[in-house]
Amino acid sequence: MKRIGRAALLLAAAAGFAAGDLPAPLPVFGAPRAEAAQQEWTWIASDQKYGKFYSPSNVQVKSQVNGVPTCISAWIKTSYTPGGAQEVIENYSIQASIPDPRLLSYSLARVDVYPQERKVVYIQENFYDEAGKVIWSKVYEPPKEYEVNSQSYEEDYYVAIVDHIFYHGEKAMKEAPDRWKQLWVSTGTGSVVTEAMADMTTMRLAGKDLIYWEWQETKNKDGEFLEVKHMKKALNYEQGTEKIVKGDIWTPAAGWQQMETDGRYAAVKKESAAFRGLERLRAIVKGYQYWLNRYRVDSTQPANGKKDEKASK
Repeated sequence: MKRIGRAALLLAAAAGFAAGDLPAPLPVFGAPRAEAAQQEWTWIASDQKYGKFYSPSNVQVKSQVNGVPTCISAWIKTSYTPGGAQEVIENYSIQASIPDPRLLSYSLARVDVYPQERKVVYIQENFYDEAGKVIWSKVYEPPKEYEVNSQSYEEDYYVAIVDHIFYHGEKAMKEAPDRWKQLWVSTGTGSVVTEAMADMTTMRLAGKDLIYWEWQETKNKDGEFLEVKHMKKALNYEQGTEKIVKGDIWTPAAGWQQMETDGRYAAVKKESAAFRGLERLRAIVKGYQYWLNRYRVDSTQPANGKKDEKASK
């Protein structure tokens, strides 16, 4: 399914490693340990603008409930081509600190990851030149939070860090050909077609609610986009009621705008196209119990953290 609109920043070109590019409290690598420094950063993904890495040896569980990690601390690295540097400087509004994008080589960020909420929280961020000198730095007070979905720049970092601690297959689901489950398709007046898809990577159970992100797009008979909605939903799959937690809507005239929601549950009507989606989601709840309960702290099943599993061997 075609994606359009505001997927924040995408990935980057791979970059080299500078001795001493790890800020405290991580170890500082001197010249004799340059080779070791090469091993510190593991590549995640890249494109024409950005490169994404993380430091496996510095991924740590900060808190857990019933043996299930609830907060994971990590350091991540982003490398920049000139085009990527220009884009990030504009997005951060730091032209005064970095007037020439060619000065920006890479950045490091200390983040906390919350698997139960699919959140990446930035604690500290440092930008460096090619020689490893800090040219812009910020400690976020309060920390800067991002919820991870298909449109999130942080998705690749989240997947790598969570998979480093758990064995639940975040990367496999992200790359699965059936990541997006079609919920329903409806054809209206003038051959206008609306299709709704559910993102399996975001699905989790919270009590009797299924929490997930839905992508809904409407096209005219020529295949041109008329409207796109990206919504976080809570579905009470037993009662057949749902609410939009938050979301964004796109139209050709207005671009992306934040949706207004009232936070109330509404019944999914049997005569509506969305009722077919309700039945589909009920089937997913039955068939994907392991996936949907993967990070629950109130589960009676033993925790599946990597460290716990290793200790049992």
